[in-house]
Amino acid sequence: MSGPVLQGCNLTTNGNAVTNQLDLFEDGRDVMLRNDVLTALEQRNAAAGREALQRLGAEYPDDALIPTLQTLVGGLESPVHGHFTNHAALRDTCEAWCLPCMPAARRAFGDAAGMAWCRPLWRALARAASQLPFHREMPEWHAAPLWMRAAEWTTACDSIKRIESWRRMPITLAWMAETVYRLQGLDPAWPLLAELAWLSPKKLGALMQTLGDSSLLALRRRFDATFDGDGTIEDLCYFPAWSVAEKPGLAALLRSSEPSTGTLPEQGMRIMLELLTLERQGRQHDLVERRKDLRGLHPGLFEAYIRTR
Repeated sequence: MSGPVLQGCNLTTNGNAVTNQLDLFEDGRDVMLRNDVLTALEQRNAAAGREALQRLGAEYPDDALIPTLQTLVGGLESPVHGHFTNHAALRDTCEAWCLPCMPAARRAFGDAAGMAWCRPLWRALARAASQLPFHREMPEWHAAPLWMRAAEWTTACDSIKRIESWRRMPITLAWMAETVYRLQGLDPAWPLLAELAWLSPKKLGALMQTLGDSSLLALRRRFDATFDGDGTIEDLCYFPAWSVAEKPGLAALLRSSEPSTGTLPEQGMRIMLELLTLERQGRQHDLVERRKDLRGLHPGLFEAYIRTR
């Protein structure tokens, strides 16, 4: 029955129907071959992916997606075995095939799906790097940030805890602040964010953007708009103290921050917390004296406090 219909269609379209249908089939051939590769990649089948990619390359050697697919198939064909014995080997492996897979996966599958596709690669690397100690000169080549890339937050947290003095180094403190946020939310992360502000305002600013927490970003925007500081990223060292004035409910969370290096920003937050206690207790004389201390420490911080009283 399809034969006569096709013939009649030819007669009513100037004889072009068959040609048009063949053109459509030909135009869709490259899509089909691409999809074969993508399906194999989604199934993480390296052998099937390589075969499908070879078919695509043979028929459409100039296909724009071939380099992207080549990168992803190559990633599946390069499994990690055993454990890395040094940091340079881990770095070279990451740079050779895992890092290039990230933009390739996003292009092939979209942002979210692409990142998800890469997670097993990061997981394998993290396992292989699990016996490497933390190297201060090569901090990023450690299992902890690899577990984070794999979204294995509990394992990442455990890995960070094994790093000696992790709370005294900005990069490891930032890792822990992010893992705590991913596992438990913003409230438990506040003490770590405060400590990070005192150690590295720049890293705190970067971490805020990474977390993307709407309430935290809104508080940051208000800080930038109202805090009388130098107008640089370094102002963020006073963000915890300013936040206590802006949102006194944070005091209970920030009291659990551990003593850091005793810098003026840290002292400012401690004074802020003490002022709240003195206000609650009605100790006016002591309150006046501590307000003087705050004014002497940082006039802009004092103004932020007075404005909310």
